Amino acid sequence: MSAIAPSELPLPVRFRALGTTAVVAVTDLTVRDEAGALLADELAAIDQACSRFRDDSELSRVNSAHGQWVAVSRLFLASLDVALTAARDTDGVVDPTIGRALRVLGYDRDFAEVAPDGAALRVHVERTAGWRAVEVDRPGRRVRLPRGVELDFGATAKAFAADRAARRIADITGAGAIVSLGGDCAIAGPPPAGGWTIRVTDRHDAPEDAPGTTIALHEGGLATSGTALRRWTRGSRHLHHLVYPWTGQPAESQWRTATVAAPTCVDANVTSTAAIVLGDAAPRWLARRGLPARLVAEDDSVATFCGWPQDAPAGAAS
Repeated sequence: MSAIAPSELPLPVRFRALGTTAVVAVTDLTVRDEAGALLADELAAIDQACSRFRDDSELSRVNSAHGQWVAVSRLFLASLDVALTAARDTDGVVDPTIGRALRVLGYDRDFAEVAPDGAALRVHVERTAGWRAVEVDRPGRRVRLPRGVELDFGATAKAFAADRAARRIADITGAGAIVSLGGDCAIAGPPPAGGWTIRVTDRHDAPEDAPGTTIALHEGGLATSGTALRRWTRGSRHLHHLVYPWTGQPAESQWRTATVAAPTCVDANVTSTAAIVLGDAAPRWLARRGLPARLVAEDDSVATFCGWPQDAPAGAAS
């Protein structure tokens, strides 16, 4: 994952949100606290709309409606549209209808509360209903799922929130801003001289000397997806949160992490998630999309694509 690396800029604001670490840094120290408050406000709204782990969220109401229409907010509808667009653009590789599969596998609460190990699961292969099964009445702001279908916005909601928050902070304060949610970054407004310095590693909370690379980014978004962080065990089976939509089972990928730079954080996160799920097919798929990417294999070897710079030592921008 990625973290905003130390620099001569004002210290970022950090706090816990959405089950991860939220960070915002701005180019103007005088609006630092305002930027933090704006980010907190944006994340509270997206959590209320899209959390799979809150009984009172809109997503939970939609998932438990048993085939009935559910009225939703504009924010939920926008979040759903982002998730459905991701599914369409990846031919269903990144599909929001994997919610039930994740719940059955044991990822049924905030990850900090998921038991790291437990009894073996008896899980049969079951194809998800697929994103085309989601019914949306946009004029009436209503959503309906077939019985048994549950949504999960894990591949898009945080990135969508990062993009929204960065733009809102830049628009309101006039400062350049970078927002990081669990290492997925969105940039808006004028960047500092030389760009924003970002350290890319397997974990967003990794120490500065952890294996990885440091890059400078001036605009757009950056996201890392992988199987190294959200992992748990049931019986002798190691599980993670990136699943095959066509089976509901954790992806068996040769890649441990995938990092992508793109015009938005959403684009970056969708592409990096798809790369993990696609496995052997990822390099050709990434080349067609033309986005700079860095893949790390289980044996620690690194492959880069579409202009991603060669790995540089910690503390040095490339």
